[in-house]
Amino acid sequence: MTLADLGWTDELAAAFAPHAAAGLQAARVTLQLKGFWEVTTPDTARLAQCTGKFLAETTAISDMPAVGDWVAIEPLPGDDTRALIHAVLPRRTKFSRKAAGERDVEQVVAANVDTVFLVSSLDANFNLRRIERYLAAARASGAQPVVVLNKSDLTREAAALRAEVEVIARGTPIAVTSALKRGGTKPLREWLRPHTTVAFLGSSGVGKSTLINELVGDELLATQEVRAVDGKGRHTTTLRELVVSPDGVLIIDTPGMRELQPWQADEAVDDVFADIRELTLRCKFTDCSHTTEPGCAVCAALADGSLDPSRWQSYQRLQRETAFEVRRVDRRASQKHKTEWKKVTKQLRQRVREKRGDE
Repeated sequence: MTLADLGWTDELAAAFAPHAAAGLQAARVTLQLKGFWEVTTPDTARLAQCTGKFLAETTAISDMPAVGDWVAIEPLPGDDTRALIHAVLPRRTKFSRKAAGERDVEQVVAANVDTVFLVSSLDANFNLRRIERYLAAARASGAQPVVVLNKSDLTREAAALRAEVEVIARGTPIAVTSALKRGGTKPLREWLRPHTTVAFLGSSGVGKSTLINELVGDELLATQEVRAVDGKGRHTTTLRELVVSPDGVLIIDTPGMRELQPWQADEAVDDVFADIRELTLRCKFTDCSHTTEPGCAVCAALADGSLDPSRWQSYQRLQRETAFEVRRVDRRASQKHKTEWKKVTKQLRQRVREKRGDE
């Protein structure tokens, strides 16, 4: 194996030059544990931890190593199984989400990915609104998104369900697969090129690990049956892991994420919901709230059925989440939001006083 087999590029070599001059080695993060990482070089894999200097200079959790990252390591003398991580090289792409919990913390799920397979199963777990969220996060990542509709063997409505996804995917490639049918993973092959990195993301039970096992031709990853009543899985995959297929494709498997809040994806949300964004630009008033104003294109589309109410609600919810996140992260945006609300409140109070005066 060579560095190129792990996805090494000329751009990475240029970024790594100062670390090479310091006597460090390049390695790729292939497994993420609590406080430790498996890092792989052309000759071996080692268990690594970050140096105290790296931890002291790191200000955000998102700057810590993630699966798919390239790092500068120092093998421990006399121990060919351990290493120290001195730095994380700049990421070309990253798939991020808001970490679980109340704090606004970015969690990097996978880094330096070329193609993101957004896996949804064609059973009771099928959910258009969830696919929209994954699309927004994937487009914000910088990687090429592909919607994978798996378990086509469980339904006779695969074509109809694909048509529904095409409406919201708006040009994003869609692949219909079945890991249990002969040739069922063939639709993915055009994105599986040697030395490129692909990541499988989706909620529990959609068949990510089963697809990967089929692609690598081995039971590398544990799998379990899902509940037939609702299609929910049992979180078989609990760690993020990168494996290399016999064809030289670098494949990242991730734990199921039933609730996904994209991180800093306001532009990506507008991209995923470009049809709704276009409607809002056709409203009579530029500050239309899309509730009761005359000439509101959104209200008209909801009334004539050309806009799905659930899609509109999904868009509004993602807009609120991303706007709130931006205000929390960006103090200037937060101050602007407060100033705007003060202005609106002042205007409302003035209108109330004028109304009382008329009476």
